[in-house]
Amino acid sequence: MVVGREAHHFVFVMRELSSIFIAWFVVFLLLLVAAVGRGGAAYKGFLDFAANPLVVAVNVVTFLFVALHTVTWFSLTPKAMVVRSVGRPLPAWVVIASQYVGLAVVSVCVLWLVTR
Repeated sequence: MVVGREAHHFVFVMRELSSIFIAWFVVFLLLLVAAVGRGGAAYKGFLDFAANPLVVAVNVVTFLFVALHTVTWFSLTPKAMVVRSVGRPLPAWVVIASQYVGLAVVSVCVLWLVTR
């Protein structure tokens, strides 16, 4: 079991490793856009590729790493950027909570666009 200082280093390494999976996600989305641009047959081929169990497994792992990256990045923001209101710094929890609210709003908007 990873405890104490080792846990901090483990999370740091996992956050850095997440960049590889985020790069995969960008490539995956670019392949999707390219397939859509080439027409129905190419899109069907992409969907067949995306349904491959290995690709599904990689995308599930990618989702977990993206979630880790998001949570750790949000928690680091108050340390990297001091937000002031009326000349006083806002508490860290306010900065972090506002990011999650923004993430929720954007997610709902994207969901609305995709499902309408």
